[in-house]
Amino acid sequence: MNDFPTAVLTDDHEIRDTETAQKYIANGLKAEEAGDRLAAIEAYEAAYTADPDHPDVSFRLAYNLDMVGEEDEAMHLYEQCVQQPRPPISALLNLAVLYEDRGHYAKAERCVRQVLATDPNHSRARLYIKDILASKGATVVDDEKETRTEKHAAMIDTPVTDFDLTVRTRNSLRKMNIRTLGDLLRVTEAELRSYKNFGDSSIDEIKAMLAQRGLRLGQAVEEQRSAVKRAVYDQLKTAAGSDDEMFNRGVNELDLSVRARKALSLLNIQTIGDLCMRTEAELMGVKNFGMTSLVEIKEKITSMGLALRTLEQ
Repeated sequence: MNDFPTAVLTDDHEIRDTETAQKYIANGLKAEEAGDRLAAIEAYEAAYTADPDHPDVSFRLAYNLDMVGEEDEAMHLYEQCVQQPRPPISALLNLAVLYEDRGHYAKAERCVRQVLATDPNHSRARLYIKDILASKGATVVDDEKETRTEKHAAMIDTPVTDFDLTVRTRNSLRKMNIRTLGDLLRVTEAELRSYKNFGDSSIDEIKAMLAQRGLRLGQAVEEQRSAVKRAVYDQLKTAAGSDDEMFNRGVNELDLSVRARKALSLLNIQTIGDLCMRTEAELMGVKNFGMTSLVEIKEKITSMGLALRTLEQ
């Protein structure tokens, strides 16, 4: 009787020791059952050395390497595993997960669709395909957003000399150290008018040029103020435990005295939220706004569980 292990000579002259591989696979399965994953990996690696083309060993080794975080090696083995004429469904799905985690959505989709081609009702595959397609869609949106951001950045960095402006307007902008389109977005119309020799015709010319590009003077300043205002607004609202409905109510509901109402009107304070964003100093800075009006306002909003903004906020 022949005690030598069974060996097969492949077409490329590589020796496959299938019997030895099978013994190591059995050892690997026992190690998995015992919860010793490292011992299982060692056994499967020995089996893979004996027979790298064994239909089971590449998947078992890939799976266990995947479980201990060795994703690069696992991916390589899964890729080898799915090249079989009838690849294991688990190998296809596990490989799809690795592909998706790395942003290779097209490859992940191909793996899952290969499963669905043989089993259209496979529950995990149906779930995975939805996730992959959603991720692909999100990537397209992100790419489009990034492209728009890059285009916007390139546009606002464009020198004002590239636009069709009169020599007088260009010279005035140069003297104000306004070099780019972005600089124009950071200056208000009032600031331009305050500059000597900057007249209505130049202002209108600039505004028309910006309007053609969906922009306006002082836009960057307004956006920055709006962002700061929103952040403070949310902070105050959270601290007070209030909702948008309360903060959006008009200050006329506070039933204030005429003097207090006039002061708020001068500050263009329309809502209770706008009022809570102001400090005592800002209110006291209004002409004819005295301590009596301040006390009145504080009493009204305190009764609602609110308060004026402090400098620490």
